[in-house]
Amino acid sequence: MKKGILTLTVNNRPGVLNRITNLFTKRNYNIESISVGQSEQENISRITVVVHVEDENVIEQMTKQLNKQIDVLKVTDISNQSIVARELALVKVLASSQTRTEIYSLIEPFRGSVIDVSKDSLTIQITGESDKVEAFIELLKPYGIKELARTGTAAFPRGTQKQSVVKSFTIV
Repeated sequence: MKKGILTLTVNNRPGVLNRITNLFTKRNYNIESISVGQSEQENISRITVVVHVEDENVIEQMTKQLNKQIDVLKVTDISNQSIVARELALVKVLASSQTRTEIYSLIEPFRGSVIDVSKDSLTIQITGESDKVEAFIELLKPYGIKELARTGTAAFPRGTQKQSVVKSFTIV
């Protein structure tokens, strides 16, 4: 399986996200991660979709199908590019007086921060690439994770990308 990463710029209107996710559902592709938010332009949103596929042809087909959507302005396949990617996770972990020091020692190397403390738990915020977030969660599992929320990946190409490498389609 190959990880495909698509970024889309879309009109910020009701139903756009539903139509986009339906394209993946109809073709029986599971979205591993989806992140949506306003872009630098008013009334335009950026969507980052991470999906596992058999080969690159599937990503190319999805790109073509997404470009047919009315409110999709631009689709870019950044799967094979040097990218900047981040994810946020909030983790509520069981923390007794005996285990707190151990847990704090795990947080520091990952540059996480404690954002809430109670008598029996800690809530930790961590940001970074998905692999880093996953590694941190694995280290916390033995202590007992009470709750976990992840944002999904937000990504775009690094500023040093050569434009000729970017697979990008714009509907005019």
